[in-house]
Amino acid sequence: MTQELDEAAPPPPSNGGMRHVVGIALEWFRARLSDPKRRNLFFALLLVGALLFSGLGWWLLRPPEIAVLAIEPRPVEIALSVVARVRPKNLVDVRSPNAGQIIRLLHDDGDVVAAGAPLAIVRSTVEQAQTNASAARERAARAELDRAQLAFNRTRTLADRGFASDAALDEARATLRSAQAGLAAAAADRNASAAQTREFTIRAPMAGIVLVRPIDDGQVISPETTLFQLGSREGIELQADVDEAYADVLRIGMEARAALSGSEEIFAARIMEISPRVDPTTGGRLIKLAPVEETTIPPGRSVDVTIVVARREAGISVPRQAVIDATTDPNVYVVDASGRVTVRSVVIANWPSLNAIIDDGLNSGDRIVLTPSETAPGARVRVRLERSISTMGG
Repeated sequence: MTQELDEAAPPPPSNGGMRHVVGIALEWFRARLSDPKRRNLFFALLLVGALLFSGLGWWLLRPPEIAVLAIEPRPVEIALSVVARVRPKNLVDVRSPNAGQIIRLLHDDGDVVAAGAPLAIVRSTVEQAQTNASAARERAARAELDRAQLAFNRTRTLADRGFASDAALDEARATLRSAQAGLAAAAADRNASAAQTREFTIRAPMAGIVLVRPIDDGQVISPETTLFQLGSREGIELQADVDEAYADVLRIGMEARAALSGSEEIFAARIMEISPRVDPTTGGRLIKLAPVEETTIPPGRSVDVTIVVARREAGISVPRQAVIDATTDPNVYVVDASGRVTVRSVVIANWPSLNAIIDDGLNSGDRIVLTPSETAPGARVRVRLERSISTMGG
């Protein structure tokens, strides 16, 4: 069977057969190229094919395109961004000096109160009874004084006429003085009892607005219980917690830009106070800022604050993603005039800014690679200039 198949298969072409095929092909091309029109068309197609092939090779072998930033010194702000909370200029927690039960609340959240206005009443049945008893004792002491005064007047008249002795007059005078002292003591006791009773009517220590009322009618309170939180209506301040490492460079009077969280409207502020104490739990220091112009913001509102620490008239800042090994050995990739990537060591400011502020290592006109992960030192690249980054706020 195998032998029959081998006999049926055509024999492979010999060298002579290949020459014959090539000869036929050449004769075919000669016949076609003998016509001038066909010859011109053939060479035109051949030229177009060569151009397309060379263009494709150039396209595939050309250097990759890399985004670069041209360094141009310009004004740069060294700024610190923090989140602050709005707080009234004066904030008071109102408490009762005595324990007891709330029997009446006179104000609620958002109410505007005057200084001395009653806010709540605490049950004072016993204290009121003591006040009434003190008032009764005062009336009794006053009656006793009147009796002693009459007795003294009669004794003095009799002594002037010789019907009473000097000893009797002295006794009447002493009794009168004792009655006077007794009335003074009774009056003082009544005043003390009345003052203690008045303490059970809780009053506003200042004019302001009720921010929080965390209690309800009938609640039993202690002197540690906050009944109301009052905030002043005149002026606000912004409070922020700043890391101690950066708070050390802040100074009273430094300018700041502030905007309510979620808002684009900016208002000016200044640092008014820097706490000397470092909070051991947060490692930060409390700073207080005040708006330059009077403004009304609800207490507790979040505010994005940018504090201007310093300004450089001709500073250089670059995106942080363009810096390699920023914490250990900062470098950037620079593209030279021939399109080759080189490594440049830089010195960056130790500051938590949005962009890296360059202290040394770059000059005007340098072209830095914005995405160093897409290339390597020594590579040839084509540059694509990106627009300048914002230098405001660091």
